[in-house]
Amino acid sequence: MPAWISVGLVEDSDQRLLDLRNGLLQRPAHISPKFFYDAQGCALYSAICELAEYYPTRTEAAIFERHRDAIARRLPRGVQWVDLGCGDGAKSWPWLKPVEARRWVGVDISPEWLSMSLQAGGQQFVEVEFVGVATDFTRPLQLHHVLGQRPHWPRVFFYPGSSIGNFPPEQALALLGSVREHLGPEGRLLIGIDGVKDKAVLEAAYDDALGVTAAFNRNVLRVVNRELDADFDARRFAHRAVFNSRDSRIEMHLVAQGVQQVHLGTDQRVFDDGEAIVTEYSYKYTPESFAALLREAGFGSSWHWSDERGWFHVFVAGA
Repeated sequence: MPAWISVGLVEDSDQRLLDLRNGLLQRPAHISPKFFYDAQGCALYSAICELAEYYPTRTEAAIFERHRDAIARRLPRGVQWVDLGCGDGAKSWPWLKPVEARRWVGVDISPEWLSMSLQAGGQQFVEVEFVGVATDFTRPLQLHHVLGQRPHWPRVFFYPGSSIGNFPPEQALALLGSVREHLGPEGRLLIGIDGVKDKAVLEAAYDDALGVTAAFNRNVLRVVNRELDADFDARRFAHRAVFNSRDSRIEMHLVAQGVQQVHLGTDQRVFDDGEAIVTEYSYKYTPESFAALLREAGFGSSWHWSDERGWFHVFVAGA
C-alpha cells in the first residue's frame, strides 16, 4: 500500500456547470473536452487508443521505449514525479525506477481515476509515496503546497499523450509557464507533442472507419444532459473532424441534423440545421514551433526525440 495518500478536490462545481451552460448558449456553441471523460467516455477513449488510425498513443510509447535511457539521463534522480492528467497512472510506472522516484503526485480531474491509480501504484512501488490531487488544470496550477511538503526532492512534471494540444496556444503558454514556476532549479518537464503531418492521416485519426471516435464525441451530449438537465438527442448530431491548416489544429464538431430546440435546464437553445458545436481543438506542432513555445514560457533548455517519420515528438525541458 502507499506510504501516504492524500486526495484533495480543488474544483468549483458551480463554476464548472456555469461554464458548460454558457459555452452552449454562445455562437458558435462549444463544450470543453474535459466533459468527454465520464465512465463511458473513458472506456470509449481507451478503445480509440487501440484503433489502427489512431497513431499518437502507440507512437509516443515507441519513442519512450526506444529512447528511455537517453531521456532518463536528462532527468534528475530521487524525484517527485508529477503526472498531469494521470488517468490510471500506467504511463508513469516505467519511469519511476529509472528516475529513482521517491514520490508520485497524480493530478487528474477525476477522483475515481485517482483512487484507482493510487492503489495500483502503491501496490507496485511500495517504497514510493503516492499523493493524488483532483483538480481542473485548465485553470492555474496550485500545487506549491503539495510539492512543498518535500522541498528538497527535485520535480519532474510528466504530461504525455499530446494533451497540451487541447489548449489554444495562449492557454498552452499559460499552462507551460505555470509548470515552469513549479519546477524549481533542478526540475524538468517531460511532455509529448503531436506533430504536423498529412491532412488525411490526421483526419483519419479523429474520424475512424469503425465510428468509435464518433461515439466518443456524441457521448459528451449524454454528459451534458446529465449535468445540465438538458434534452439533447445525440442521434441527431453528426460527428465531424477536419484539419484547419491555417491554425494547425484538428477541429472536432457535433453538427445538427435538422433544426433542433434543446432545453438546458431552464434555458433554451435552437440549433439550426448544419450548425456545429465545437467539442475539441487539437493543435499540432512542429519541433521548432513547440521549442519556441517552451522558450516563451520561460524554459531555458530543451531536448527532443521523435519517431522515424517525425509524426510525434517528446521534449524534456528545464530551467
